[in-house]
Amino acid sequence: MMNIQNLMKQAQMMQKKMQEEQAKLAEEEVEGTAGGGVVTVTLNGKYAMTKLHIDKSLIDPEEADVLEDLIRAAYNDAKEKIDARMNDSLSSLTGGLNLGGMKLPF
Repeated sequence: MMNIQNLMKQAQMMQKKMQEEQAKLAEEEVEGTAGGGVVTVTLNGKYAMTKLHIDKSLIDPEEADVLEDLIRAAYNDAKEKIDARMNDSLSSLTGGLNLGGMKLPF
């Protein structure tokens, strides 16, 4: 049976690895697209939008609502990809152990 000191040491090591992984993921960029690629949004790991590309063919004042919907869809696509990467990363660190819905701090 493990003693409490070893258990605490392992928990601290896991916490450090998780913090390192969070910092690494925060620097990554993920691209989300909508409308077959006519709108592209790039987010960093903190969900901040770093780039936005809109195909010139979409810029029509009469269809602003369509453009707004596509931007929102592209953003959500990129956000889902970041969430998936974070979940994959946490799973690899915890060996698939379910930590009760624990979220990253950013």
